[in-house]
Amino acid sequence: MEKSLKERVLSGDRVTGRLHIGHYVGSLKHRVELQSQYETLVMLADVQALTTHFDRPELIRGHLFDVALDYLAAGIDPEKSFIFVQSMVPEIAELTVFYSMFVTVNALRHNPTVKAESKGSGLDEMYYGFLGYPVSQAADITFCKATIIPVGEDQLPHLELTRKIVRRFGELYRPVLVEPRAVVGDVPRLAGLDGHGKMSKSQGNAIALDSSREELESRIRKAVTDPARVRKDDPGHPDICPIYSYHEAFRPEGAAEIRESCTKGTIGCSGCKKLVAAAIDGLLEPMRERRAFYEQRPERVKEILLAGTDRARELGKETMLEVREAMGLDYFFR
Repeated sequence: MEKSLKERVLSGDRVTGRLHIGHYVGSLKHRVELQSQYETLVMLADVQALTTHFDRPELIRGHLFDVALDYLAAGIDPEKSFIFVQSMVPEIAELTVFYSMFVTVNALRHNPTVKAESKGSGLDEMYYGFLGYPVSQAADITFCKATIIPVGEDQLPHLELTRKIVRRFGELYRPVLVEPRAVVGDVPRLAGLDGHGKMSKSQGNAIALDSSREELESRIRKAVTDPARVRKDDPGHPDICPIYSYHEAFRPEGAAEIRESCTKGTIGCSGCKKLVAAAIDGLLEPMRERRAFYEQRPERVKEILLAGTDRARELGKETMLEVREAMGLDYFFR
């Protein structure tokens, strides 16, 4: 896996549940493409999962293996990428503490992503860890000096704060950190099966990557469509129908035809759903095969995570030596 590349990619997910097709379209597909070009680290963000699941750590433990399988099934190649466990890299926690000394509470309170996520978190109060999520994320990105961060538009405020932290660290001490840049994929936003907002595992309106063909077809069959269409030949409104967004994502070559047929009322919702279900099933079938391979080899999955975490720690130690020296905290190692 030796790569003499200057650029390094970091991505990851909070391990709060199995991933779904919205994750694949929004980020996983892009990560799979990038791993052949750059050194790629993929993080199982178990510490960040504690921001909303601190009282149920046993759930995180159970989800860790599931999300790792999702990565491998989606095409993250352990020969090209390092998959690592966030909590097993103490250098990330150390950097988080250092950064928190010069990031103001106001900057965190006014972060639009924190505001939006706090509304949907279900928490009665704003906890320190939740408020400081962007600081932790800055440590995730900078501990390994990642230069490329694949993100959705909703995560851009977090990344901008990371860039500010890097610059501020350089002003206060010495510029030893790397300022990352965002890579925002031009992908359609997948609506939830219930038609309420985006597809989300917490809302139960998603199609999991490990869905069987029967589960997939059942979920699509029950999905909400255009409420104005009562009869098959009623004119439809594709822009408000979740199923049409799936055509754009998984059948882009046929999306224009579906739009025209729906608008004219020449295709019914049932036929429309069958077409998109077949396309998604074609995507998931090779994932099922890869998942089955690794499910039967749990020790191999453990080896992959340990190897990835070893690499992450190696990078973290190198960065922290420079950080401590820049801050004058290398008391006995000058």
